[in-house]
Amino acid sequence: MSATAMPGNAVVPASPPPAFAARATSVEGSPVREILALTQRTGVISFAGGLPAPELFDTEGLRAAYDAAFAASARRALQYSTTEGAPELRAAVAARTTARGLPTDADDVVITSGSQQALTLLTTALIEPGDVVLVEDPTYLAALQCFGLAGARVVAVPCDGEGIVPEALADLVARERPKLLYTVPTFQNPTGRTLPAARRAAVARIAARLGLWLVEDDPYGDLRYEGRDVPWLAAHPGAEDRTALLGSFSKIMAPGLRLGWLRAPAALRRAAVVAKQAADLHTSTVDQLAAAHYLATTDLAAHIATVRTAYRERRDALLTGLGAALPAGSAWNRPEGGMFVWARLPEGHDATALLKTALTHGVAFVPGAPFHPTTPDPRTLRLSFTTHTPAEIAEGLTRLAGAVVA
Repeated sequence: MSATAMPGNAVVPASPPPAFAARATSVEGSPVREILALTQRTGVISFAGGLPAPELFDTEGLRAAYDAAFAASARRALQYSTTEGAPELRAAVAARTTARGLPTDADDVVITSGSQQALTLLTTALIEPGDVVLVEDPTYLAALQCFGLAGARVVAVPCDGEGIVPEALADLVARERPKLLYTVPTFQNPTGRTLPAARRAAVARIAARLGLWLVEDDPYGDLRYEGRDVPWLAAHPGAEDRTALLGSFSKIMAPGLRLGWLRAPAALRRAAVVAKQAADLHTSTVDQLAAAHYLATTDLAAHIATVRTAYRERRDALLTGLGAALPAGSAWNRPEGGMFVWARLPEGHDATALLKTALTHGVAFVPGAPFHPTTPDPRTLRLSFTTHTPAEIAEGLTRLAGAVVA
């Protein structure tokens, strides 16, 4: 306890400030972010981060888009804006969403500071302390943090190699009476798996029949390398009035823009707008206008095709070399897109212990245990393939093999 000098040289003990809110001390920091800090050392080949490849950013196109935003109206670009977002960017998002099979008007869309903010706004609008939230097992780590800060009780939905098992979901909804289901059904983080269309339709029917909000997070949907697109959950009968769809420009333009979007039914959208007004008033005006100009003047499909080609080669390089790098008896999936491969070590192995050795060999990955909402599986690990060339990936796997036998 510190002391405070008073007039007359009297010293009075100072009282400590009030305690933090319980939610600030009950939710831990992201172990993925902590691992990323460890991998910043020169020479480390990292499969840990879910980061877009910076050499693939369209820097010239984005620079021109910012110049155009200022040229059109610097005063507007630098001024406050509406909470819902710049009309031209909302219209562009609506057009892209409609083109992918989900009819959308600009008024259906709210622009957010990354899709992570959209999830936070929805949580603020929907979740009271003690409410039950259903998530996939495993699931996106930052979503677990978001729900934890809201005081939700997180319950894992049983999943297999294709994602949510609808029969298990129906039993859980009937038993737990949850407020919402959070899902990343396309190229999921951390597993890379994609929920088949038939299961999506079943999830929509369950939500309609038993009463459930659906939060569909789709940051990776544009990054498909093989196979056919699967319709969004939000496009299935039964899901129309209860699905919030989250999207992002981070993976197809640049994450530093911090631009995402939310498509939701009117009442939920209005509640999210109020929550956003309390959070940040609105997303950066100049970033929105630059993005809108970029979408209006650039062949985004061609840029995405370039990114897909590079990432497909990197995914294939990782898959080709995993068998020689991981212990005998390991298993992993083959994602049709996205940024991640999910692996499981054989009995008797621990991914966290392996990471410690791997770092001494100049290679890193993310142990899978923190992604599990309830019972962690210490043998799982997530490997991202997007930020290194095939040659670098091959070298990283050689180092990983050395760590395995060390």
